Amino acid sequence: MTLIKSISGIRGTIGGAPSEALTPVDIVKFTYAYCSRLRERIAKAEGERYKVVVGRDARLSGEMVENLVTGTLMACGVDVVRAGFASTPTTEMAVTFAGADGGIILTASHNPRQWNALKLLNEKGEFLSAAEGAAILECAEKEDFNFAPVDEIGVVEDEDFTDKHIDAVLALDAVDVEAVRKAGFTVVLDAVNSVGGIIMPRLLERLGVKCICLNCEPTGQFAHNPEPLPANLTALSETVVAQKADLGISVDPDVDRLAFICEDGQPFVEEYTLVSVADYLFSRAVEIAAAQGKTPEEVIAPYTMKSVSNLSSSRALRDVTEKFGGKYSPAAVGEVNVTTLMHETGCLIGGEGNGGVIYPALHYGRDAMVGVALFLSNLAHKKMKVTCLKATYPQYFIAKNKIELSDKSLIDKILSQLQVVFADEDVNTVDGVKISFEKERQWVHLRKSNTEPIIRIYAEAPTMEAARALGEKVISIANQIIGK
Repeated sequence: MTLIKSISGIRGTIGGAPSEALTPVDIVKFTYAYCSRLRERIAKAEGERYKVVVGRDARLSGEMVENLVTGTLMACGVDVVRAGFASTPTTEMAVTFAGADGGIILTASHNPRQWNALKLLNEKGEFLSAAEGAAILECAEKEDFNFAPVDEIGVVEDEDFTDKHIDAVLALDAVDVEAVRKAGFTVVLDAVNSVGGIIMPRLLERLGVKCICLNCEPTGQFAHNPEPLPANLTALSETVVAQKADLGISVDPDVDRLAFICEDGQPFVEEYTLVSVADYLFSRAVEIAAAQGKTPEEVIAPYTMKSVSNLSSSRALRDVTEKFGGKYSPAAVGEVNVTTLMHETGCLIGGEGNGGVIYPALHYGRDAMVGVALFLSNLAHKKMKVTCLKATYPQYFIAKNKIELSDKSLIDKILSQLQVVFADEDVNTVDGVKISFEKERQWVHLRKSNTEPIIRIYAEAPTMEAARALGEKVISIANQIIGK
């Protein structure tokens, strides 16, 4: 049994005792706290109603959690727009479609079937700030309930926003629907038995793409570990080769992460999902600017020739951005940190190396739908196989490791001393410690876990051997620091 409370929401396993797992008691407390803060955050005239969108993925506990959240919102006097089965990006966009004051997404994303979560949105359909998330956590602990009288109970309306989401994606200037249709792509889709099996085939059909469905029934009985990593996508790889498809597409249960499989069955690698989309958008801006006698930034205004990803993402995005004269900025790990920096820089594209594409021209949230549409547009324009497209990008490899400690106090000692050891290198302390070795085109990023006495270590280099060696070198130095 697990319950994790964080500034981005509440997540846990279903069943067990309150405060030790995601139980009805915890769901009600957290939803009530969200409503309390909503009223403080957005002032309304007397008698004016609050409205919140609720959407969920297809996991087994979804209906139960949805009923509890919806009922609590109503009991707080808040009207509910129930989006039903809806991807995370669809629910985010539904907040603005419905003119709502916020939203709650019921999904544990890539976590296994026994997990669920409440992810909280503001009136823009974006994740709450760290400060607001912390305020909700504090409010939930007070358990100072005061529900609405019978005449003020909220009402529920049902609305499916899937087609509105698809319409918005296809209406984007950068999505070349005609080129994709002419390319005549055949793809295999693995939707891991969740809402991706509803929305993704509809998008692909509108794009004129032949879609061979794998695990597309939204039963919530995930056919495999739902995280879109190569080890979990062997069936997809085999089907792509057997069907002679142009590529494979994998999404996680709430469709905010995206990974591709090449036509030969090999992973495109999820780190390169964002890289490929950025390559397309920047190259497109440069080409249009040259044809019109303008600068690229004049073409893409109000956005800039900049990109953002978190510190643990591949430097390939930086390389591609700089290739087109743009500027790359790193953010602390966490989607809200990435989107905050994206707002500040006005960047054209951003996201995370886990396959999360954030395209501000659509909305500020990871969105596999727009990721697919932009990737296929790129592929259609380049007129090359997916393996050939991958080969055009700078090649890097990431090795993951960790340091387990019995004493949590040693974590800060290790991180601070490593800054001294590598003082001559490029050291970033925005989120843990990231050390970049520019000559070798390598970096290592160390972050402490919020829940365990461990330090997570990501190391990247032009070869996997070099990445692993860098990670092991840092672990060796860390052990020396603590006298191990």
